[in-house]
Amino acid sequence: MEQKQYEDSTKDPIVQEIIMSNRIGGIAVELSKRLNIEPVRALQLFYESNTCADLHDKSTGLYLYGDLYVADEFMREMQEKQ
Repeated sequence: MEQKQYEDSTKDPIVQEIIMSNRIGGIAVELSKRLNIEPVRALQLFYESNTCADLHDKSTGLYLYGDLYVADEFMREMQEKQ
């Protein structure tokens, strides 16, 4: 019974948004380290990226991958823009 309640609560849109926000924060911290920039700037760059849009788009499946993979995707996107 407890497992069912847990599963139901994780499907709540508010809980999903909290989880996504936490993930994006972790991705921004990783990007700030890789790019040697402030985390707030890394967050801004990430939010403006196609990678972030893909992360929010369930049809891409990117949300299923880990934060380091998503950070790698962002770095590839930035390299392609140069």
